[in-house]
Amino acid sequence: MAKKKGRLDFVNMKKDGEQVTWVTAYDFPMASFAEAAGMDMILVGDSLGMITLGYQGTIPVTMEDCISHCKAVRRGAPNTFVMGDMPFGSYQISDEDAVYNAVRFLKEADMDAVKLEGGVRVKSRIRAIADAGVLVCGHIGLTPQSSGPLGGFKAQGLDPQSARYVIEDALAVEEAGAYALLVEAVPPELTRFIAQKLTIPVYSIGAGGPCDGQLLICGDMIGLFQAFTPKFVKVYANVAETITNAFKEYVDDVRTGKFPGDEHCYHVRKGMEEEYAAMLKEYE
Repeated sequence: MAKKKGRLDFVNMKKDGEQVTWVTAYDFPMASFAEAAGMDMILVGDSLGMITLGYQGTIPVTMEDCISHCKAVRRGAPNTFVMGDMPFGSYQISDEDAVYNAVRFLKEADMDAVKLEGGVRVKSRIRAIADAGVLVCGHIGLTPQSSGPLGGFKAQGLDPQSARYVIEDALAVEEAGAYALLVEAVPPELTRFIAQKLTIPVYSIGAGGPCDGQLLICGDMIGLFQAFTPKFVKVYANVAETITNAFKEYVDDVRTGKFPGDEHCYHVRKGMEEEYAAMLKEYE
């Protein structure tokens, strides 16, 4: 069994040029699969709102939702570094709220770190959480919780002016004391610059390869979530098709009498058939 990685391991991996692999998970089975595959990190993302709860976006996700799913993931991956995603409303109001909710992830769900969206505008939140002794990962570029102000789910940093904002966010995240940074949906040229500029690990989700590691949403990469598939996702399996076909076969088997067969049934103990039949007659 591989040893669970920690912050210093990720710092050393950056220094050595070794890529970090991580994926989202929201329940016990998916987390256990990720750990068995040797994943370095797991993110219990607020994307659970779409992948598992059926919401149109991440905004409705609550702290209670996140804590519950984090607990399940921890049970499924006890030996993997797991990060809890702070949902919308859990850190926007004040530094105090941010610290309180970040601490909940550690105390109630045994998380190793938390992630929150934003750079310059949440600098004081990141600093407060880090000062409270909680590892915090920043998230900049396309930030789903702020997709409205950003103009929708669109790539960021495609021109010099917007790229400048992304760089300023990255610098703010590091200055505030974050241990790592996730960059989403920006050009690889910008990702490379940020990864080289910052001393903390810089990870990509849809931001190209020149950085310190990659993250993908589990539902996207295994074909479980079918509403849409982002451009940056490589689909490694089509789980939805496999499961749907299995359900269809089950429906057909039940309706045609193919299931259950005799091999799926428990039988009366041998030698007690007559006694059993007599017992049933008592109730006729």
